[in-house]
Amino acid sequence: MADLRPYVQDEEAIPEFTVKALVLGAALGIVFGAANAYLGLKVGMTVSASIPVAVISMGMLRGMLRKGTVLENNMVQTIGSAGESLAAGVIFTVPALILWGMEPRVAQIFAISLIGGCIGVLFMVPLRRFLIVREHGNLPYPEGTACAEVLMAGDKGGTGAR
Repeated sequence: MADLRPYVQDEEAIPEFTVKALVLGAALGIVFGAANAYLGLKVGMTVSASIPVAVISMGMLRGMLRKGTVLENNMVQTIGSAGESLAAGVIFTVPALILWGMEPRVAQIFAISLIGGCIGVLFMVPLRRFLIVREHGNLPYPEGTACAEVLMAGDKGGTGAR
């Protein structure tokens, strides 16, 4: 197993879970979720929002507000891409229900997306140790790796961000 050296050390006290990260992540999650819902219903496929949300997050937090940490950017990226994933789950589930002759109401669609999101989190918690921690370096995660590189380059700034 490769020797894991975290970008942010445990000893560092860097803000991560902040109000601005939550608000920006939720806003970007709504925007990219709506865009992905439209795209998915129109052409039958969705795109990942992780890297675009990470770049926009860096532009907003570090560019416009002149402050923001790599962990806040990571939080915004995670929240934003979760919105896109939930939208994809809904747009591929609800039309199937309609094809089966059901007519789900808005409250039912909300419940489906809430339950789907909770099930996703509940499955990821036990799988994290195996898929992320133990298999680090063995399993390729191209998008996650690319997103991490984008966040680290943005944190370093200068020519590293180009």
